[in-house]
Amino acid sequence: MLEIRWTEEGEARSARWRSENGSPPPARVVIADNRLTADAAHRLACEGAALLWRGDFHNARQLLRAMARRAARPPRGPALSPAQAFHLHRQARSQRARTLGRLLVPLDHDYTVPLRRAPDVRQACAEVYGPAAGPSVTSLRELLGIVGAHEWRNRGVERLVATDQDPRALACARDNLQRLGLAGRVDVMHADLFPPGRAPLVVCNPPWIPAKPASPLDHAVYDPGGRMLRGFLDGLPEHLEPGGEGWLILSDLAEHLALRTRTELLSAFATAGLRVVDRLRVRPRHPRALDETDPLHAARAAEVTSLWRLGQA
Repeated sequence: MLEIRWTEEGEARSARWRSENGSPPPARVVIADNRLTADAAHRLACEGAALLWRGDFHNARQLLRAMARRAARPPRGPALSPAQAFHLHRQARSQRARTLGRLLVPLDHDYTVPLRRAPDVRQACAEVYGPAAGPSVTSLRELLGIVGAHEWRNRGVERLVATDQDPRALACARDNLQRLGLAGRVDVMHADLFPPGRAPLVVCNPPWIPAKPASPLDHAVYDPGGRMLRGFLDGLPEHLEPGGEGWLILSDLAEHLALRTRTELLSAFATAGLRVVDRLRVRPRHPRALDETDPLHAARAAEVTSLWRLGQA
């Protein structure tokens, strides 16, 4: 169990440190409240200080948004290649996440947030952290993410997963299926890509970017060396029934960032013994594709997401 330690009102204090992305407990902690300005908060966080909030909860959320606006200011510099822009963008995003993650909130022994106007997050925290074990501290950003996930879970998201390696993803899928009344129709298995046997249709939506993830959550976006993509393609023929198809949902953003070429992708199809039956395309509609201030705007604006229908050659 990791602990965060600080001094408050002349007394040495400590609590359990909670961080689902694996961040270590901060070494320097500053007590903060409603009197702290956004500029001062952003400066302290950039200097590596964690801000343990003792003020109003809603004010903390407003402060986090103000810090995010300051952290989002794009750096100025010469024109870069798509690959250079991508790597610098990742560095900036990682630094932004570290900076915003330094605004902390306390949790009592039962996950109550002991701040004015704080919401009831006890159930949401219990679903992620498990049973409470004394007072703890986490980042406000993480707590808001946990609450958001809890709300999605309550409203219901149809998430049908055949296989996954992450125990939490499997537990989430089983719970969703049970609540949706589909538990008897979907078999959720712990496996690396394919379950045993063959199927007439196999669908895969791998992480789109062949780069190293910086945190556990990044595995949803980054596929180091294209391992999952290659594993799916190479293993697909032996898991398809005669005449079956594999559906690969993949963005070409990596191609526009010079991290993979279309020739390499098509060559991977051929090497695996696959042929392209059809290809459906869609262009992005999210706001970032239209945001000219985004450092990756050129790549996002040109991005196309494809559903590749693949059959045995």
